[in-house]
Amino acid sequence: MKSKSLISKTDKIFIAGHNGMVGRSILNRFKNSDYKNLLTVEKKCLDLTNQIGVQNWFNLNKPDVVIIAAAKVGGIKANNSYPVQFLLDNLKIQNNIIENAWKSNVKRLMFLGSSCIYPKFANQPISESSLLTGSLETTNEAYALAKITGIKLCMALRKQYSFDCVSLMPTNLYGPGDNYNPDNSHVIPALIQRFYEAKVKKKNEVICWGSGSPYREFLHVDDLANACLHILESWSPKENQLPFLNVGTGKDITIKDLTQLIADLIGYRGIIKWNTDQPDGTPKKLLDIKRIKSTGWNYQIELKDGIKSTIMNYIENLNSGQIRK
Repeated sequence: MKSKSLISKTDKIFIAGHNGMVGRSILNRFKNSDYKNLLTVEKKCLDLTNQIGVQNWFNLNKPDVVIIAAAKVGGIKANNSYPVQFLLDNLKIQNNIIENAWKSNVKRLMFLGSSCIYPKFANQPISESSLLTGSLETTNEAYALAKITGIKLCMALRKQYSFDCVSLMPTNLYGPGDNYNPDNSHVIPALIQRFYEAKVKKKNEVICWGSGSPYREFLHVDDLANACLHILESWSPKENQLPFLNVGTGKDITIKDLTQLIADLIGYRGIIKWNTDQPDGTPKKLLDIKRIKSTGWNYQIELKDGIKSTIMNYIENLNSGQIRK
């Protein structure tokens, strides 16, 4: 017999950041599960870094459930270049939403963090208990610190005021609607854009950053959306449990093998060169997902299949003008 859901189909559910890759997937997942009262707001109508604006929005709309998928995100280059913006903007966004959700008596809140919160040289696979046990990777330290603060704020509100907030720590994400800007994209969209352009322009070689030796784990964004719905409906941490869960596949791949996979799927046959003057980042980052698997969730989309569909989505959006050439 299925246990009663912790949220209701009639709840007013605010998905902050619904236009981003993650927020869009979450919105679609809830729509497909017959949740009718889904609240979204356009950035031009509400700046989430504006405390008074967020407060007024909560007072007017009174959501029952809040999912924080809004964040300033980017790859190594962007994180390295703009640490002030990554720290300040993310702190403002999450603090404004979390505080006003608590003050508005929201019944459940989900905060989405990131696997970059864990120490650079954490034991592998990385368990939730590894948080704050060592130094962070310097190339995305500002973003990681903001996310750690969000987790700790949720934990403090749960401890002091019994506010029902849980957090998910997804591994590296990819999928339709990703950011393909060459200045601030993550590794998979950056490689898709680079190799597709090289194929079309018949380039003889493609230069990639670093050595290609680091290992990374990747999760399709639709699998994360499934996890968000599953956890909000069914998981409440016990008193002695950490109120956040890792979300991943439990599998990793070297950047060099990932690069070759994307080149093969796109059909690029040129030479791949590595610029070892550029940083590699954390050498290995594989999440321990035993805790979330024990709740009944598991990923569904294999990496090769997910990347293949993401490439198709990229080409469609490029040809329709939704992505600039």
